[in-house]
Amino acid sequence: MAHLFRDLSLGHSKREMTPPPIQPPIPPPIMPAKPTAPDLPSPLGQLASTQLTDSDLRLTAYEIFVAVCRTSTAKPLSFVSSSNNSSSNNGGSHSDSPSSGPGHHSPNSPGLQRSITSTAASKVKKAFGLKSPKKSPGSGSGSGSGHGKPKRPLTVGELMRTQMGVSEAMDSRVRRALLRIVASQVGRRIESVVVPLELLQQLKLSDFTDHEEYDAWQKRTLRVLEAGLILHPQMPLDKSNSAAQRLRQLIRGALDRPIETGKNNESLQVLRSAVMSLASRSSEGSIYETCHWADGFPLNLRLYEMLLEACFDANDETSIADEVEELMEHIKKTWVILGINQIFHNICFTWILFHRFVATGQVEMGLLYAADAQLAEVAKDAKITKDPEYSKVLSSTLSSILGWAEKRLLAYHDTFDAGNIDSMHGIVSLGVSAARILVEDISNEYRRKRKGEVDVARNRIDTYIRSSLRTAFAQRMEKADSSRRASKNQPNPLPVLAILAKDVGELASNEKKVFSPILKIWHPLAAGVAVATLHACYGNELKQFVSGIMELTPDAVQVLRAADKLEKDLVQIAVEDSVDSDDGGKAIIREMPPYEAEAAIANLVKGWMKTRLDTLKEWVDRNLQQEVWNPRANQEGYAPSAVEVLRILDETLDAFFQLPIPMHPALLPDLMAGLDRCVQYYVIKAKSGCGSRTSFVPTMPSLTRCTVGSKFGSFGKKKEKTPNSQKRNPQVATVNGDNSFGISQLCVRINTLQRIRTELEVLEKRIITYLRNSESAHTEDFSNGLGKKFELSPVACVEGVQQLCEAVAYRIVFHDLSHVLWDGLYIGEPSSSRIEPFIQELEKNLMIISDTVHERVRTRMITDIMRASFDGFLLVLLAGGPSRAFSRQDSQIIEDDYRSLKDLFYAGGDGLPSELIDKFSPMVTGVLPLFRTDTESLIERFRRVTLETYGSSARSKLPLPPTSGNWNPTEPNTLLRVLCYRNDEAATRFLKKTYNLPKKL
Repeated sequence: MAHLFRDLSLGHSKREMTPPPIQPPIPPPIMPAKPTAPDLPSPLGQLASTQLTDSDLRLTAYEIFVAVCRTSTAKPLSFVSSSNNSSSNNGGSHSDSPSSGPGHHSPNSPGLQRSITSTAASKVKKAFGLKSPKKSPGSGSGSGSGHGKPKRPLTVGELMRTQMGVSEAMDSRVRRALLRIVASQVGRRIESVVVPLELLQQLKLSDFTDHEEYDAWQKRTLRVLEAGLILHPQMPLDKSNSAAQRLRQLIRGALDRPIETGKNNESLQVLRSAVMSLASRSSEGSIYETCHWADGFPLNLRLYEMLLEACFDANDETSIADEVEELMEHIKKTWVILGINQIFHNICFTWILFHRFVATGQVEMGLLYAADAQLAEVAKDAKITKDPEYSKVLSSTLSSILGWAEKRLLAYHDTFDAGNIDSMHGIVSLGVSAARILVEDISNEYRRKRKGEVDVARNRIDTYIRSSLRTAFAQRMEKADSSRRASKNQPNPLPVLAILAKDVGELASNEKKVFSPILKIWHPLAAGVAVATLHACYGNELKQFVSGIMELTPDAVQVLRAADKLEKDLVQIAVEDSVDSDDGGKAIIREMPPYEAEAAIANLVKGWMKTRLDTLKEWVDRNLQQEVWNPRANQEGYAPSAVEVLRILDETLDAFFQLPIPMHPALLPDLMAGLDRCVQYYVIKAKSGCGSRTSFVPTMPSLTRCTVGSKFGSFGKKKEKTPNSQKRNPQVATVNGDNSFGISQLCVRINTLQRIRTELEVLEKRIITYLRNSESAHTEDFSNGLGKKFELSPVACVEGVQQLCEAVAYRIVFHDLSHVLWDGLYIGEPSSSRIEPFIQELEKNLMIISDTVHERVRTRMITDIMRASFDGFLLVLLAGGPSRAFSRQDSQIIEDDYRSLKDLFYAGGDGLPSELIDKFSPMVTGVLPLFRTDTESLIERFRRVTLETYGSSARSKLPLPPTSGNWNPTEPNTLLRVLCYRNDEAATRFLKKTYNLPKKL
């Protein structure tokens, strides 16, 4: 951009003026206050305590400007004042009129009198996109005015004077003095002249309106000399320098009492000597032809700043004057005095544009873009310039710009919105450019690293995003907390983190829509970094929240569900933002460790389940201890405790599906397994202690042989307790004396288990309905039965019913009716101790069973009693002990009794189906024919079967076959037992000879 300020040709201004009529002297113009930014001090340096004000510096800068412009050509200086102009136009004359002086220039001559026409458009303004100043009503480029008087083009000098707020009177004094200086020093270049010193000599008290004005001007001029030669010299100054000490004393004295400035005045000669000695110093000790009195830092930059400020339109502080090119061309002529070059000009002009943008309320974006464009030139300069003074100014200026930009960008959510988002692009660009120059061209650390390792722009944007979003998050957190407190008296107020999750989601969405498109220019993953930052901020709050949750509550579920939704939204933004990145966004995703909100919800639900299940188990234990299994507790004949268990199951499932969680199908198997175990536990407890089939079957006595002819010897006597009654299984005693184990109570237990099994099926169907209504369920969740059914408890119920039915059956047959079966049937003479008493008692029990047991179990129950009766009948025949003996003639009685027993269960067709009776009859019907078989045939069959079973080893001695309990006509032990109870001499002899069996136990 710097080329726009080089080799510029003068154009003509649109500004024209009508020669003013003769009138009294015009008071000095009031210079509009320069826009300032109190929080943005100038980085160009501050002057030492010289009491020089901005007005003093501005006037000094103007004096330098006029001096260099008046002497920029080889022709003598000319002077034209407004008053003289008007006088000449009206035929008047003046002693200092250019027409009377040598070398008078026409209005079209070079120098300050060069007019500015309205034909050339500003290249600078076009390049920067700067706006033109607003025109006041009636202004224009016409050749006439309302008074019909012609307008004269405005000269560069006149424009500069107006822009810098210098009065016509002061302008006239300076011009006259410069004419005299040049006239007295013909051929001398302006850079060899100390302008303030010469002005002190040329201007007298008579040139000013009063003594006070002259005194103020002289003091200001002396302070300028002090600032340029002593306080801020171009070359460092020793404290012992005599010229400096002398000059300091002269200035201090002159500030107290004005000095005489005549040409031959001694005080002025001493002053000139000291000034010239200091201004002409060189590093080698020689004398420069060029005088250095205004080129020391930072005085030169402050003076140049005043000149550049004049480029802004005096009537529109946000606009650069249309004549900026002409002004800039003349301003650059001051470089020879100020020690300025192009690189210093670039950095100064960058600051001026930027400062004006800030100071005028940041409304004119053209100023910001112009500063950014000018900064591009500064970046080029910084790469090739190693001047330490420049580096110092560069670093200070860029740090100031960057500091201001970052103050806004580190919290850009507070600075920008959809209404002013356009300015964000310019500020980010400016800040990034400044940071890049500071790091890449100034930072030593950057030089030590390979440049490829540092992406300045991306790092800065990353910092801005993270900082601003952390700030925005903290604000949203405070807002959510306030919202929660405000709604605490309302029903079901949202938890803070649930409110915050919604706000953060909106913040992320707005970030993606408004800010990320701009920031993405410098950082390809801007949106990803933003959501990763928000994810981390919310994650920290969520982690603290979760660590404090002790149980499942509505607030906890709300927060965790909100967190889960937020995380999904943030991840989605990150993924979309990373589509075109090299790693596919993996780095951003790694910054977003999962909240595991669903896992947290699952853990809380599992805790809720455990509490419920533990309570249910405790309830089962407590209530089963109190359960009496009363058949009259309800009409259905099952235990009240089961009613409560089923109610708790139903309530637990209903409460589970009422939980506002998104994973009912996933957690249901865990709940079902827990409930299943509790019901199984109830079933096991319900059937425990009730005995089983083996609990009631008496122990079979040892084998004996009959004593032929003596078996009825004691029949007519009073019966003593038989040994058989003492050999029942000891487990039978567990049911004695406890009403909860009576037949009716056992039937209630059976009904209870049956009821539970039925209700479990109902609950399983209800679970499917729950799942269909669940927001998170899918078709496969309720089509697949896995994890949605009771697995253990239905099996436990079936097994429990089976066990209890057998227990009841064998208890009735072998325990409750033992007196008519085991202790009565076929004791002594079979014909006189037949089965009728047993059948009668059994029938009574069957009536109780029919009235008590649930109809779906009744057939099973009666079938088991039939089986137990058949087993008992065979046990009496084959293991009844020595008190029983049967002849072949008794076989008919036995067969008739068995037929009666079957008829009891058939009940003329109203009982068990004949097919079912026949299914359990083969064992009995297979054994009974053995009682009709003659003894010799039995012995022969026994020998043959034994040899077939044991092989050749049984030829020498028949082994004693063990008791299997599976009675069968082809089984050795069954045949042997028939022989043992055969009231026959041959059988007794065979048993005595073969096994030496005793006749008594």
